[in-house]
Amino acid sequence: MKYSYINYYKNPKQNNAMHKVADELFPKGKCKKAFQSITQWPDYKHTNLISLDDFAQQMGVAKVYYKDESTRLNLGAFKALGGAYAVQYVLETRVTAGDDSPLTVCTATDGNHGRSVSWGAQQKNIPCHIFIHAGVSEGRAESLAANGAIVHRVEGNYDDSIAACIKMAEEHDWQIVSDTSWEGYREIPTQVMAGYTVLAAETIEQLEGQKETLTHIILQAGCGGMAGALIAYFWKYWREDLPEVIVMESYMSDCVLESMQRDEIYLVDIVDETIMAGLSCGEVSELAWPILRHGTSHVLTVSDEGVKPMMRFLAESKGERPNIVGGECSASGLITLKTMVDNPELAQSANINEHSVILMIGTEGATDPELYKEIIGKDTHQYVS
Repeated sequence: MKYSYINYYKNPKQNNAMHKVADELFPKGKCKKAFQSITQWPDYKHTNLISLDDFAQQMGVAKVYYKDESTRLNLGAFKALGGAYAVQYVLETRVTAGDDSPLTVCTATDGNHGRSVSWGAQQKNIPCHIFIHAGVSEGRAESLAANGAIVHRVEGNYDDSIAACIKMAEEHDWQIVSDTSWEGYREIPTQVMAGYTVLAAETIEQLEGQKETLTHIILQAGCGGMAGALIAYFWKYWREDLPEVIVMESYMSDCVLESMQRDEIYLVDIVDETIMAGLSCGEVSELAWPILRHGTSHVLTVSDEGVKPMMRFLAESKGERPNIVGGECSASGLITLKTMVDNPELAQSANINEHSVILMIGTEGATDPELYKEIIGKDTHQYVS
């Protein structure tokens, strides 16, 4: 079955200002401090970089590397790195300022970021309130409550949950720990993004010594926090040798593509929810936007048609690689590559061919266990190698 695409954008401004915007986002020492801190956490260990040789062969490319975040800090998603680190940053900042007043943190989430914030708050015995929208599954809500958070369900979409979170924070003097930024709220999301760069640092170390040279990176965009963080970090490492960066979105929440076409941040009204819950964001983070604008080579929007088949593909190895517990968003990198290969004009535009060496991020494991079981047909433990 061939995968069709919904929309596609080739960025003519790639690399125009990356030397400036990457250094503005992550001035010297910010990412190093996050790495030094997070790698000292008791549950820290690097996640695996897996060679998907079976998939690469099917796609007709030289190599596909899959960074498997399903084991990250026992929380099952890359976002574990960001929210918990930002909670720690908030605490350390208050201690430095001599502020010993009671602290309550809050955030809006589709699931994974909220788990990180609630987990980080639980480690420090801090009250935590999490705001979720109507489309967030009950399984994800339960996982938030399991970390001690008080969960508030809001009618509407992700952006409505952000608005509710901001309103309640102002009323009760809570500290918002969000992974997206807006006017006047930048420092904490910057720390969240700095936490994400631990993933990039690990990946660079794991790629060292490989005989193949990386040519492409596929990144998922919700609000763009992860994509922006990784692009900025990779740019600071590779500079002008940065591989081509392909950002993918659901066509139901295509805020990056719409913003790219207009050359300014554009708010998308989300009507229908994608099964890839972590990608359901209607507006690009103000912090991530300059990085995405200048560091991305292509943006591709896709439907949900490939999610379940690709999750099953990851779960059932046909070669030497391990079986992989990949959630809905983790399937999106595979969907993106297959979609481009199935549409030669896209592959040609992005220079994808038999020599391509591609990195994709398996952003999450079975963060909604019931949905995962419904799609795969078995419990997650049967797929852990």
